[in-house]
Amino acid sequence: MQTVKVSRQFHVVFPRKLRESLGIRPGQRLQVLVYEGRVELIPLREMRELRGFLRGIDTKVERDKDRFASLR
Repeated sequence: MQTVKVSRQFHVVFPRKLRESLGIRPGQRLQVLVYEGRVELIPLREMRELRGFLRGIDTKVERDKDRFASLR
C-alpha cells in the first residue's frame, strides 16, 4: 500500500507506479465520489478510448420460460 501527502494547497501527487498502472495522464479528469467516509477517484476515459473494450463478450443470456411468451 502506498501513501500520499496533502500539500498546503490541498494538492496530492500520485506515485508513478499508481499513475502508470491506471494509465493516468497529465490533465486527465477524475470523477470524485465520497463513499462511507472515503474518497474514490475514477479516471474518466474519452469515448474513443472505450471503443471495442467489450469485444468478445458472451452476449448469450439464459431467459426464463415466461419471457418467451410475449415473442410468440
